[in-house]
Amino acid sequence: MKLPIKKLHPDAIIPTFAHADDAGLDLHSTGRVEVAPHTRVVIPIGIAMAIPVGYVGLVWDKSGLAIKSGLKVLGGVIDAGYRGEIMVGILNTATEPFVFEVGQKVAQMLIQKINHPEIVETSDLDETERGEGSLGSTGQ
Repeated sequence: MKLPIKKLHPDAIIPTFAHADDAGLDLHSTGRVEVAPHTRVVIPIGIAMAIPVGYVGLVWDKSGLAIKSGLKVLGGVIDAGYRGEIMVGILNTATEPFVFEVGQKVAQMLIQKINHPEIVETSDLDETERGEGSLGSTGQ
């Protein structure tokens, strides 16, 4: 599969896999963006892409940023038909501000195959061992 990517900003970095066996493509900031504590921002990545039909781009946290700095990705579904700029919503859950510099890794994108199931309305669902067990139903 090929993933066509178009630079929209001179400071944009074409996403790459940091290691050959990584699942996610690294997405980088095109500008300096401060994320105040307990606020959310949108960070422009400066690229557009043509995700093939039958696939989706899923934007996820960078583990280090999430664990060390309390930064969480918001949203994150990039549909195959979208051709606009990729942007990443970030929430700072920490008590300290965080500053993204130009070229800094912001998030990662996984390109995954999708299925479109046939939707069938029903009045009954099959029984399972878990049933309607919800939050905490499998133990703490």
